[in-house]
Amino acid sequence: MSLYEKIQNDMKEAMKSRDMLRTNTLRSVIAAVKNFQASSEENRKGEVKDDTVIGLIGKEVKRREESIEAYVKAGRDELVAQETLEMEILKGYLPEELSENEIRAVALKTIEDLKANGPSDLGKVMREVMIRLKGRADGKLTNKIVRELLESR
Repeated sequence: MSLYEKIQNDMKEAMKSRDMLRTNTLRSVIAAVKNFQASSEENRKGEVKDDTVIGLIGKEVKRREESIEAYVKAGRDELVAQETLEMEILKGYLPEELSENEIRAVALKTIEDLKANGPSDLGKVMREVMIRLKGRADGKLTNKIVRELLESR
């Protein structure tokens, strides 16, 4: 069963149990997938891959993180709680994030493979590292680690 099918089934179960928070959260993911499919002819033809769904869920999580920041600044505690709960539901569908040491190991290997010499190669290295990590690491943390490693060269 694909991740997308699992999300659809989980949403049906949430609807049956009248869990509106989970239902609405999973609906947002399904809507994101459908928007992705509608975005091009190529996307409409094929089945949605798990990597694509993971990327879309990652974007939904990031959107909620940004909302939480804004609500904290505005003093809207009830909305912070709502967004936090939604974010936790979404994180349950993402692969476990790598530790800082694991990210560092992937980044070092990538730098060696690409023969990167310094900070000027940051873009090239980041592209490759993010492909290799496939959504299992936070982009900001990864960028910080890659930047440190390149500056020490």
